Amino acid sequence: MKLHVHLSPNWVLDTDMREYRPSEEVDFCIIGSGAGGGVLAQRLASFGFSVVALEAGPWHDSEESMVSDEAGSNPLYWQDLRISGGSEPLEFGANNSGRGVGGSTIHYAGFCPRLHPSDFRVRSLDGVAVDWPMAYEDLEPYYARMEREYPVSGPALYPWGKPHGYPYAPLQAGTAGQQLLEGCTKLGIRVVAGGPVAIPAGAMGKRPHCIMRGFCLLGCKVGAKSSTLVSHIPSAIANGAEIRTAAMAFEIGLHSDGSARGVRYFRTGADGTRVEEEQRARAVVVAGYAIESPRLLLNSTSAQFPDGLANSSGKVGKYLMAQAGPVVWGRFPEMIRQYKAPPACAITEEFYETDPRNDFVRGYALQTVSPLPIAMAHILSEDGCFGEGLVQAMQDYNHYACLGVLGEILPDERNYVSIDPTAKDRDGIPVPYSHFNLFENDQRMIRAGIRRAEEVLRTAGATETSSVHRYAHLVGTCRMGSSPSVSVVDEWCRSWDVPNLFVCDGSVLPTQGSANPAITISAIAARTADWMRRAVPAGELAHRPTRREAVSV
Repeated sequence: MKLHVHLSPNWVLDTDMREYRPSEEVDFCIIGSGAGGGVLAQRLASFGFSVVALEAGPWHDSEESMVSDEAGSNPLYWQDLRISGGSEPLEFGANNSGRGVGGSTIHYAGFCPRLHPSDFRVRSLDGVAVDWPMAYEDLEPYYARMEREYPVSGPALYPWGKPHGYPYAPLQAGTAGQQLLEGCTKLGIRVVAGGPVAIPAGAMGKRPHCIMRGFCLLGCKVGAKSSTLVSHIPSAIANGAEIRTAAMAFEIGLHSDGSARGVRYFRTGADGTRVEEEQRARAVVVAGYAIESPRLLLNSTSAQFPDGLANSSGKVGKYLMAQAGPVVWGRFPEMIRQYKAPPACAITEEFYETDPRNDFVRGYALQTVSPLPIAMAHILSEDGCFGEGLVQAMQDYNHYACLGVLGEILPDERNYVSIDPTAKDRDGIPVPYSHFNLFENDQRMIRAGIRRAEEVLRTAGATETSSVHRYAHLVGTCRMGSSPSVSVVDEWCRSWDVPNLFVCDGSVLPTQGSANPAITISAIAARTADWMRRAVPAGELAHRPTRREAVSV
């Protein structure tokens, strides 16, 4: 297949891509091409494995798909039907789900802080949630690799968690970021500017420097912001991987012995009709993120797995986590023009860890968010402003600065993804139902974060502040663990139930911390790929994993 995709104004992916026949058994079939699937495709292809990555959406061309129009950016987001319930129904789409090559990395803000060492030991340290089956130190070298491969710009000393620095110089903080910096500095709160953000401070290869236009959440038209579309997919293709677009997976097929046989999916045929195909594979990797991954597994029922594939524990779909993301706005007498510079330009994690003085455990970060006009109008309308009042309030758009409270909501089995009993999508696939609630610790943390953000804005000079509730970054639902009775996959992202089935995306995170998850997902994918490189020739995929599999990377 001949590709001609603009990745930046000076970079066209103009190349031949290898194509496999669906009946041709490949080494790995990966479902998804985002932070997990895109990195895995690149790694596994470079190791010499044959790889097909199925992507439900299209190729995104920077000349056509990345638009300076909030409404026009909708095709970047996963807008298919999803049903939400619970006391806090989740909104899907622009802030947490992507559709197309690169997944949600196309339209994420680019914040890339690491998890803290404490995030891997929440049960041991705080008596809540669960410990990870790995330690921070197991993932640390992969964080460092991803920070170079994305790459990530940031301060020379990042003081939180395990202190570290970033390989590329920090970006300049925009005017909204200056308000976070000023307010924190006056209050004696440590704060950093210019990252960590997946945008090189200067040109890198065929990727130009950031032009500070502030449209990161609509896809980066100039190609400066990292996404797997620009950071890993070109290398995957050069090493022989196929990225098969418009391929909506609906079932993982099995051999009679219970191992995965391949992936069944719908695809648009040459005549425009939807056709069903099955890609045969020696191993299958599910990397569709926290809603679509459990949906696929739960829809893959059989006599061997009547409750859904890889679900002997009953945990597939359970422990859905959405990070708290209240937006706190301040109105300033002077012009702010918060749209100038990337939204991800300043951060403090001073309130990230458990503090015994609080009435809650774990914590939150404060970040710049800088909504564009339509998003700002939504925020003001949710805050009770409408009609002529909303029109008047929007006249002051250039006087607002917004901060995001990124807070850790604890995993709870009562938050889950299941299959809706009646609703189906255009292909007739049963759609997911998400059930989400807040519990007392979550509510106390959110209230504290909002108070702190308002204090910072007022200290910086805001004459008026307010907030609206938001959620971001969906994780959980296929959690990793050290025992098949309490988790879906082991520390290498391998299903306890099916020896050649992996789940490798945000759904495997046992806890979420107060850090944006993209870099963690990619680091886990790179670590898993290294394990696969050794485990496949050793024959490890021929039998089910045992508690804490011994094969090392």
